[in-house]
Amino acid sequence: MKGIKRILLILAAIAIAVVVLSRCMNVTDQLPEDARGRDYTGAATCVKCHKDLSQSYAHSPHGLTSMPVVDAALSKIFDPDSNSFQYDANQKVTIEKRDSGIFQVAYQDGKAVCSQKFDFQFGSGEKAFTYAYWKGKKLYELPLSYFSTIQNWAISPGFPKESFYYDRAITSRCLECHASYVDIKVTQQSTFSKDEEMEKGSVIYGIDCERCHGPGKQHVVFHMENPEEKTAKFITLYKTLTRKQKMDVCAVCHSGNTLVAQRSVFGFQPGDDLEAYYSQDFTGFGGGNIDVHGNQSAMLKGSNCYRKSEIMTCQSCHNTHENIKGNLGLYSQRCINCHKSTNHSKATLAKGSLSSNCIDCHMPKESSKLITFQQAGKDHLSPYRLRSHHIAIYPVINK
Repeated sequence: MKGIKRILLILAAIAIAVVVLSRCMNVTDQLPEDARGRDYTGAATCVKCHKDLSQSYAHSPHGLTSMPVVDAALSKIFDPDSNSFQYDANQKVTIEKRDSGIFQVAYQDGKAVCSQKFDFQFGSGEKAFTYAYWKGKKLYELPLSYFSTIQNWAISPGFPKESFYYDRAITSRCLECHASYVDIKVTQQSTFSKDEEMEKGSVIYGIDCERCHGPGKQHVVFHMENPEEKTAKFITLYKTLTRKQKMDVCAVCHSGNTLVAQRSVFGFQPGDDLEAYYSQDFTGFGGGNIDVHGNQSAMLKGSNCYRKSEIMTCQSCHNTHENIKGNLGLYSQRCINCHKSTNHSKATLAKGSLSSNCIDCHMPKESSKLITFQQAGKDHLSPYRLRSHHIAIYPVINK
């Protein structure tokens, strides 16, 4: 009799396990495949439960930092402009609509000698858009970028000003901070050189939810199976991270040119130690100098606001789910949260609007040492100005 009961209990346990597993398998089957692997589920899945956050984030600079070019959207940018950049009397590049898309076409002595289609867009457009084209499994930057400050086309940063150039390769290292994933294949060609190919169809554009919160499939399956559970499970919440871990998540992309990647940061997950991915470069490109472009993390860490606080992080001022770029009044209120009793000099008080604009005085825009751009008909390079994240007391400049 005892043997029969034992067998029945075992069979019942197996039946329950089968039901549970089949339910989980059914939930998993409903989720889309993701190029990053079976642990990921993709931003389209996140939208189902986090609609408002997802829609807000999709229009933020992080969400818009890369995308495939849509001709209709591109047309809105260049229609009002001249759409032609003259290098000299004999050379120019024009933006042209053709049956198969929109192209950057190079002319030499009036003859078209090179044309490449707009395929890939970098940047949210707040400062600029830079574009690229696919050639097989390689991505190349186009010679002209669109700069919002001048509302026109200029030579892409770092490109020669004497002649058009179409051969600057964009590697997966660029996409590591402007996209969420791309599948790559690296072939060792010689002792010192490698060849890299990228799968166009595997690109996950923009910085998506799982890039910052970690793989989400287990989280989704659990909550679909347990809808009554309102506490987030199996996903990284920022409030659970240490201060260093929070800073590391942002520093993956906002640590500038003084770090050298030891392995792909596509594999970085919140909670990882960034030092396992990057090493410091004191002698390479940029010479170890902190530049206003891309190195917001180091600049903030050098600020007294950060150094005198035990809790301040990037998230103290930035909520990446919001799109409040340029809202200096709102950012200033976040300054005042900690600086309610700050005293200002008479010269500063004379400027007024202290409560609505702390930012322009204490985080002024500065010219990048690394990025400039060349406008048509100009002998000098135009500065690429960005907001400094070194919060400090700067000299009062009467304008």
